[in-house]
Amino acid sequence: MASKIRSTAALACLCTAVITAGTAQAEALRLSSETSEATSRNQGAVRFAELIEEATDGDTTVQVFANAVLAGGDQLRQAEMVGRGDIDFVLSTAISVSPLIPEMSVFSLPYLYSSYEEVDATLSGEPAKKMEEIMAQHGLIVLGWGESGFRELTNSVRPIKTPEDLEGMKIRVAGPMFIDILDDLGANPQQIQWTETFSALQQGVVDGQENPVGAIIVPQRIYEVQEYLTEWHYSYDPAFLAVSKERWNAWDEETQLVMKQSAEQAMDYQKHLTREQTAEGNDLLEEKGMQIYTPSETELQEFREATQGAFETWAERVGEPLVEVFQKTIEQVR
Repeated sequence: MASKIRSTAALACLCTAVITAGTAQAEALRLSSETSEATSRNQGAVRFAELIEEATDGDTTVQVFANAVLAGGDQLRQAEMVGRGDIDFVLSTAISVSPLIPEMSVFSLPYLYSSYEEVDATLSGEPAKKMEEIMAQHGLIVLGWGESGFRELTNSVRPIKTPEDLEGMKIRVAGPMFIDILDDLGANPQQIQWTETFSALQQGVVDGQENPVGAIIVPQRIYEVQEYLTEWHYSYDPAFLAVSKERWNAWDEETQLVMKQSAEQAMDYQKHLTREQTAEGNDLLEEKGMQIYTPSETELQEFREATQGAFETWAERVGEPLVEVFQKTIEQVR
């Protein structure tokens, strides 16, 4: 009788081991993306999911959730949830997580960048490494850098050619730094969640907003509720794909390598797609009836000078040594 009991117990242990092994092989992960399926960011997330499934022969799958639905539409909360390990991955941008990680605002300092070459130098060099170290302190392991892009201004009131044209205009912004920037420009900035912005523009709660053409303005159909666009390249926003530090530490080196390589490929694809959409975007916006104005160098200088106070304030907040790392890298390719 004792022998039979021991045999039954051994079989139970064997079954448990088999079930556990099967579960480990069929790992199902979740990725939160804050924008809609139409955006290049979300398409980058989908590409990452495809690459992971291919690389693991289907043993690991990644399900992409658009519009930050896993976090109730809250773009900041999704990053916090990944940092805690409640969600596996997040595809977001520096601006979206800057309230949680203030140093991320360094990327978007007004008129820090003047070209894609400068952007790429920081995202492939020492500045990106510094930011990855800071992100890891918040439970986020950056696997790859993508792009949201240079942010342009749209509104439904009048063409914006000088800071004076912004006087009193209600502009939706994404975070605290942009409140200071638009304040310096004489506007009335309003911080609103992205998921609520289209209806705010549609209902006249705000007059305008600022976002990249290829990543947001075109795919999110902002042209349906805005008439004017100023191509002023005043701020840049990188995208990033990050995994929970808890999840990352649970993987072996081989799995980590697969995740890292897949993310880098997906973000390269996403960046290329974003720049392609941006290059074609203005033609499409004009076809949809938007009036596009590109400031002269003299006019851009007026905007730079008007936002210098916000630059200095936020450079101090994010840490001047960190800003200097960015500026040094930029100067090497300028």
